[in-house]
Amino acid sequence: MSDTTPSPKGPASYFPSIEKKYGRPIAEWLELIRTSELTKHMELVAWLKREYGLGHGHANALVAHARAA
Repeated sequence: MSDTTPSPKGPASYFPSIEKKYGRPIAEWLELIRTSELTKHMELVAWLKREYGLGHGHANALVAHARAA
């Protein structure tokens, strides 16, 4: 039996591992990004890495998703 549910693509493909590794739901990460005073993509990525210990790929995926919404 095969799973025919499509896998998430793009930044969302990182979400399960982000939630598992850092213990916060994606909605909480996205809210942190949306309410930040920072506006530039790489500033937000650096902030998530510095303040919350996220890896670059995870931080980048969250910021890309938040900014696309």
